[in-house]
Amino acid sequence: MSLAQRVEDLGENLHEVVLTVTVTATIDEKTAYLVEVAQAGIFMLSGFTEQAAHAVMNTMCPSTLFPYARSVISDMVSDGGFPPLMLQPVNFEQLYAQRMQEMEQQRSGEQSAKQSGEAVVDQGSGEAVEVEAPTDN
Repeated sequence: MSLAQRVEDLGENLHEVVLTVTVTATIDEKTAYLVEVAQAGIFMLSGFTEQAAHAVMNTMCPSTLFPYARSVISDMVSDGGFPPLMLQPVNFEQLYAQRMQEMEQQRSGEQSAKQSGEAVVDQGSGEAVEVEAPTDN
């Protein structure tokens, strides 16, 4: 199972959150089925700091959407004649905390690499970017 999420600001405290759940079942290295569901919701968030709103959109919103996506996937699999599939609940708060920790470690690694003059890998392109060591003037 893989999860993906997209958040779009609709203005006036409205945000569209799209949770995409993909399940692939294989038998002897051949794909038996692939099910992908994009479950969306529009959420109104007001009275939150920017950091708290970010956390809510990445934890509470997908937690609200996941049971619906899980139900659709279960129905699609059984309607396709395959054995029933019931996905386990997902702890989006834990996933969010892990993601934030990884991002912080990546940032601190890039900062120390910049300070030591090491090459830093650009995550967008995968190419190494040379960074000059700071000089004291």
